[in-house]
Amino acid sequence: MGLHTIIKKMKRKEKEIRLLMVGLDNAGKTSIVKRLNGEDTSTVSPTLGFSIKSISYGKYRLNIWDVGGQKSLRPYWRNYYEKTDGLVWVVDSADKFRLQDCKEELHNLLREERLAGSALLILANKQDMKGVLGEQDIADFLELRLLTKRHWHIAGCSAMTGEGLLDGFDWMVSDVASQMFYLD
Repeated sequence: MGLHTIIKKMKRKEKEIRLLMVGLDNAGKTSIVKRLNGEDTSTVSPTLGFSIKSISYGKYRLNIWDVGGQKSLRPYWRNYYEKTDGLVWVVDSADKFRLQDCKEELHNLLREERLAGSALLILANKQDMKGVLGEQDIADFLELRLLTKRHWHIAGCSAMTGEGLLDGFDWMVSDVASQMFYLD
């Protein structure tokens, strides 16, 4: 029995899911984690490096690795790819000027071999603001339709109000669990 098999069996027993949350700086990654954990979202500062939150989500434990998105930190994202079950890509729906950068970074990330089997949840954050791009506009710009070999889902959300977050994470947990735990 290989190490990979042992780890999968342990994960099945413990029902733990490792999620890597990435995206450009100021997209709202940390605010989303805080909202999911029931914490105050009014005091958030940029993530320098990473933080890990363990959150009970139904009958699962989500270990969310929130990694800073500043340009200087992006080369270090690869240090967090190992054993990732699900990838959460957060998009600032109000930041139309950096959407091309967002697309390039996402597609670079998706080429990583260690993330090949990871489900992808795109959170189109800041939907509570006026004049933002909607889910479909973001999906079109990011060319998500080309991702034919990966399970993916896009959800509009707001880290400030919490709207849409549960829908997105319900999809992620269901998708990952169906592959890891056979939805017992």
